[in-house]
Amino acid sequence: MILVTGATGHLGLAVIRQLLTRLPADRIAALVRDRNKASALEPQGVALRVGDYDSPAALREAMRGVETVLLVSGTNEERALQQHQNVVDAAKAAGVRTVAYTGRSLKDRARLVNPLMQRHFETEDYIRASGLDAILFRNALYMDTIPVFAGEKAFDTGIRLPAGEGRVAFALRSEQGEAIANVLAEKGSGHRTYRLTGPQAWSFGDVAATLSELSGKPVRYTPIEPQAFTEQMKARGMPEPQVQKFLAFQTDIQNGQEEETTAELETLLGRKPASLREGLKALFRL
Repeated sequence: MILVTGATGHLGLAVIRQLLTRLPADRIAALVRDRNKASALEPQGVALRVGDYDSPAALREAMRGVETVLLVSGTNEERALQQHQNVVDAAKAAGVRTVAYTGRSLKDRARLVNPLMQRHFETEDYIRASGLDAILFRNALYMDTIPVFAGEKAFDTGIRLPAGEGRVAFALRSEQGEAIANVLAEKGSGHRTYRLTGPQAWSFGDVAATLSELSGKPVRYTPIEPQAFTEQMKARGMPEPQVQKFLAFQTDIQNGQEEETTAELETLLGRKPASLREGLKALFRL
């Protein structure tokens, strides 16, 4: 049996949807904090296991009879690493054979500016040290984040970011989830690492040009300095910690951390992943 954590989130649901096309439903379980929020899964035959990353006992119980756990990375910035360790410890105690983890595809761990990204590598280290088989999915930045980065007024005022000419190998979250499920559905053993990126890397200049083409409205990308970005975000009412987190993402992009591509996503999907044009058309409903 495969247990998918974060099962009511976008990525977890994408994985489960694809698993249901590959495996009998009785081989799939979903870890949820609130059974009511996952009520749509039960009629499909998916077993619901209630628990959360902060409850070791509940995690161990949820993993009873499970062979593989997909640990979808948590969003609690302060506790995420400890929560991930709780899941790995519970898996080991419950006799789980394999832990899979959804981390990030980044070029150089030692040169990251964004401290939040370090927990992905630290989680990978912990899984490897556990003695369990590890399947590590290093996901590119979701193309789904572009509307957030571009801002609500992108078609009116353009895109203004401190990312320079940095490029990102964006991939759709749904396609990454599909690829993850395809790996989990196949039996295998030992440590494996997959880098799930888009077919090429694009700059925000490419994003602006593509949005212009799709919408028929001129959208311009303007690289700005960090201080100007900070002032811009504060003027919009964004709290200082959030501004700094956003800025760290952009600095890593400018430094080339997100630019590397592989063909692994295409191989696992059995088709070419969505291009920037295809993705933006769907995300912006153009």
